[in-house]
Amino acid sequence: MAASGGMFRSLRVRNYRLYASGQVVSLTGTWMQRVAQDWLVLELSNNSGTALGVVLALQFGPTLLFSLWGGVLADRYDKRRILLATQAGMIVLAAALGLLDLTGAVQLWHVYLLAGLLGVVTALDVPVRQSFVVEMVGPSDLPNAVGLNSATFNAARVVGPALAGVFIAATDTGWVFLGNAVLTLGVITGLLLMRPGELFRSEPTGREPGQLRQGLRYVRSRPDLVLPMVLVFMVGTFGLNFPVTLALLAKEVFGRGAAAYGLLSTAMAAGSLAGALASARRTRRPTTRFLLASAFGFGVLEALLGTMPTYEALMVLLVPVGVASMSFVIAANSSVQVGSDPAFRGRVMALYLMCFMGGTPLGAPLIGALSDAFGPRVGVSAGGAVCAVVAGVGAAVLARRPDALTGRARSAGAAGAAGAAGAAAADEPGEVAAAGVGTPGAGSGATRVAPAGNGAGRVGLVARLRR
Repeated sequence: MAASGGMFRSLRVRNYRLYASGQVVSLTGTWMQRVAQDWLVLELSNNSGTALGVVLALQFGPTLLFSLWGGVLADRYDKRRILLATQAGMIVLAAALGLLDLTGAVQLWHVYLLAGLLGVVTALDVPVRQSFVVEMVGPSDLPNAVGLNSATFNAARVVGPALAGVFIAATDTGWVFLGNAVLTLGVITGLLLMRPGELFRSEPTGREPGQLRQGLRYVRSRPDLVLPMVLVFMVGTFGLNFPVTLALLAKEVFGRGAAAYGLLSTAMAAGSLAGALASARRTRRPTTRFLLASAFGFGVLEALLGTMPTYEALMVLLVPVGVASMSFVIAANSSVQVGSDPAFRGRVMALYLMCFMGGTPLGAPLIGALSDAFGPRVGVSAGGAVCAVVAGVGAAVLARRPDALTGRARSAGAAGAAGAAGAAAADEPGEVAAAGVGTPGAGSGATRVAPAGNGAGRVGLVARLRR
């Protein structure tokens, strides 16, 4: 499909339309559960920020252990079938937490255990889901689909927390968990209704030793992939701990309840939705300058959150914070996906997600403990300051060394150039090749678009990475 047709062009694809519709329903439940889980932890732990950090660490910690294997599975097997299995697992876990809560048997360790198990399932699910997007829409519409995915995510993020606040106030957190279990059926329904013959499938890599190491070597040879991964690690570790910081700001600083916390999440989600829709217009790989500028802008705005004098002022500022955070996240995600060879995309996205979410087990307890010791204002401002400093240092380094993203990539680029030449007669025309990167000062740093398949070029690249 040509990369034309406006902001919503990917929705013309039936399979993607089914997927996005199911995601809206399912993700609404996911955001409702996140708010309910945070509130339940605060009730069970006597308002402990450290406990909130621990549950986030348990939920995201398995990313460090299992996401790379999720990427290997994505490159080996049918992604749609894997997603059906992981989504079914999420239904079971949500239902279990809901029943424990409604029967009055729930204890803090139950929440910890189920959050950890959910983390394992998510670590396998997300790399597969990320690399499945290109199979639904094709490589030419990938940047648009990534933007729409984030818009879908944040549309649910607008509605979910607000609904959660209402339901918690009117009933109990347990009903929210059971509701999430039912709503997750939406994405399963969409997957089952898809037409497999209309997917843009790349040939599975098959089982062979050393596939994980091959993926790591491939990323190491591509500095243009390493930079966004470093940035998302720092932003994800220190900046995106809003389940901890917003809950504490709402309850301890401004003395508000669950509904007010839900509205804070909704305000940020509204900004994130605007940022996602704006990003959906993108047709090229994001520039290095944009990555660094958006990370810096997000850090500065987050640091300002800790200075807001009133609850209303905090809510207003959360809108541009949401725009900045989503602009950066989508740019980083698109840069990595568009720049990856299809044969390695599952493993590359797994490593990206490991960087993005794997730092949460470190950052969430740290920000939670900092908030307990010095107050929630210090916790949120410190996280933003770290993001701004890292982005500023990165910009300064690239200003002094403009070839930093191309030096080590030249040998990989040579292999990729050979791959593009050899793949001209290959069997997967139109996919984004791994060959070459643009200079960061010259514009987009865009990866060349060339036919890439399972021909001589890809074989040569794989053989080189094995060595």
